[in-house]
Amino acid sequence: MYAIVEIAGQQFKVVQDQKLFVYRLADKEGAKVSFDKVYLLDDGKKVTLGAPAITGASVEAKVVSHLKSDKVIVFKKKRRKGYRVKNGHRQALTELVIEKIKVSGSKSKAASAKEEIVSSKSNDKKKPAASKVKSKPAAKKSVAKKVESNDYSKLTVAQLKEEAKKKGIEGISAMKKSDLIAVLSK
Repeated sequence: MYAIVEIAGQQFKVVQDQKLFVYRLADKEGAKVSFDKVYLLDDGKKVTLGAPAITGASVEAKVVSHLKSDKVIVFKKKRRKGYRVKNGHRQALTELVIEKIKVSGSKSKAASAKEEIVSSKSNDKKKPAASKVKSKPAAKKSVAKKVESNDYSKLTVAQLKEEAKKKGIEGISAMKKSDLIAVLSK
């Protein structure tokens, strides 16, 4: 079983009894910490995705030690200019050991949202769908009104080409929108 979890602003793939180095945590050595932002769980048979996180899932770890990484040296030089700069830093890290990957009611938010959509669709069957039917013909009437009022600038190129075909204008396939508007408004 493994999980993808967010720890100190980074995402890690973790397995039970794994040692892990993360950015420095404020907890003391020997303390147990729990991380709730679990984005993916895989138990070998089933993969559970969160949207964005899986509710009820957590990863428990134990802080082993705090340490600094090996020194990273940054050396900059520009040849023949006498420019040399040497810098470095040590990253503060925390060593963790993953103890448990807990799954309690591993239902993702996406799954619960799908269930709500399904239940709302079943409720919609009981209600008449007259309001949806009324809105669609109104949109078609408005397109017809636009054409009648010669306001071709709001139409798409495909709609303009249809109007040109209705009027019997030839050579419309090579025309741009502005050319189509000019020909149709004559």
